[in-house]
Amino acid sequence: MTIPDLEAEALRLDPRDRVHLAHTLVTSLGELSLQQIQELWIDEAQRRDEELEAGTVQAVPGPEVFARIRRRHS
Repeated sequence: MTIPDLEAEALRLDPRDRVHLAHTLVTSLGELSLQQIQELWIDEAQRRDEELEAGTVQAVPGPEVFARIRRRHS
């Protein structure tokens, strides 16, 4: 199964099961070493930079991100 397939399946779960799955996945990251976590963040930053450079995503200014979050949760 590919990651996109797994994501699609996970999104079909009811909200309680998605919360449980998310909690399990996030908790499992606590087992990583600091070096592993740093490497993963570097990989993610590079991936995001490549997306920006390729034009496949657009940057959103921080204040706009926080405004969207406030609107969504108010």
